[in-house]
Amino acid sequence: MTLVQMQPRPVHAHAHADLVHRTVNDAMEAPGPQVCDDMTVEVALAVMAGSRTDHLLVCDEDGLCIGLVTQPQLTALRRSAVYTDQLRVRDVLGDRGPFTSPMTAMAEAEHAMRYRKLTALPVVDEHGTALGVLALALAR
Repeated sequence: MTLVQMQPRPVHAHAHADLVHRTVNDAMEAPGPQVCDDMTVEVALAVMAGSRTDHLLVCDEDGLCIGLVTQPQLTALRRSAVYTDQLRVRDVLGDRGPFTSPMTAMAEAEHAMRYRKLTALPVVDEHGTALGVLALALAR
């Protein structure tokens, strides 16, 4: 997975204006693996291992993106006392989201992700269809 790291770089005056207007669409990755919300946590972890990714987009029965789960999130759940082999990905997600639009300014998306301590964020269109994933390296 390619991580997008936001670091200031020396730029010319005209190039600086381009960076200010950069959107999520300019930095997002392809959506990658997607799973249905009725999949078990065990199967989702196997899909992650097989695709060598640390996150999966989760879709509902209509194929619309309802969220994203991460490998650390599912692994921690699997180690918890509430875990059973019948636990579904939808049980982990809770409410839908968070999401971002491809037209969101990168500065705004980066700020929101750092505030919420997210490493990846689904990018969806106005109908809820997954267009990609915005992945940022969190500052340590």
